[in-house]
Amino acid sequence: MLDASISRARAFAWLAVAYVVALAVGIVTAIAVPAWSPLVVALVADLAATVAVFGFSMAFDNSSMYDPYWSLAPIPIVLYWTFAPGGGDAVALRQALVIGLVAAWALRLTGNQLARWHGLGDEDFRYVDIRKKTGRFYWPASLVSLHLFPTLWVFLALLGAWPALSGPGLRVGWLDLVAVAVAVASIAIETVADLELRRFMSSRRERGAMLDSGIWAWCRHPNYLGEMGFWWGLWILGYAAQPGRWWTLVGPLSITLLFVAISGPMKDRRMLENHPEWAARMKAKWAFLPLPPRG
Repeated sequence: MLDASISRARAFAWLAVAYVVALAVGIVTAIAVPAWSPLVVALVADLAATVAVFGFSMAFDNSSMYDPYWSLAPIPIVLYWTFAPGGGDAVALRQALVIGLVAAWALRLTGNQLARWHGLGDEDFRYVDIRKKTGRFYWPASLVSLHLFPTLWVFLALLGAWPALSGPGLRVGWLDLVAVAVAVASIAIETVADLELRRFMSSRRERGAMLDSGIWAWCRHPNYLGEMGFWWGLWILGYAAQPGRWWTLVGPLSITLLFVAISGPMKDRRMLENHPEWAARMKAKWAFLPLPPRG
């Protein structure tokens, strides 16, 4: 047990080094690139930092080194947008709300990820499956699908908050209250779902048992429901600031598409492989909507 603790501590130390290096690479890149739009500068720096983390993933032969990145990267991005040219004209209270919500979401999600990570020998089951399928082409596949792809997707999601952080905006009103309520409720749903799942996994007596109580009685993937809701809350804040920037709707729509078309079905397939009775739950419960059982 002591050796395992030391090994885990060493893994977290290297993880910290990787993210300090990634942050430094992102900052240097942002300074070095031409004075483009803050959107473009943030994107280029985000991609450069991702490549830095990928280097550590390769060095330790574990793509899960990247897992905390997509939940931590939004913090420096929204801070940069707040203090970049144009940010000084935005409503300060709304900027503070965005930063506070993103920080709360990021730290909670990162903490949950790290609590489940057992060290450098522990890699996400999805990455293991990709490794088996791609063979010697695993690292190119990992760079594209497990590093750059999530980075780009989360960046798209952040576009929903861009109007709240840049340029003149409308005064804070009732729509901002709705946005904060949606985002806070979504974080709460994710928090409860993750805590219940962790408690269940640590106390279940039968390996094949499935969680079907508490918030997990609502739908099959309440944690994904909370994740989607959070990004819709951020977009409502952006819409409340500048309703004319309708194109930022790509933010919450991209995250919704990710979970509805990719993550949700992937999780269902995984559950069916290990729990054939999951098929009955798929027929009875909605994937994301907390509605009465179907049929």
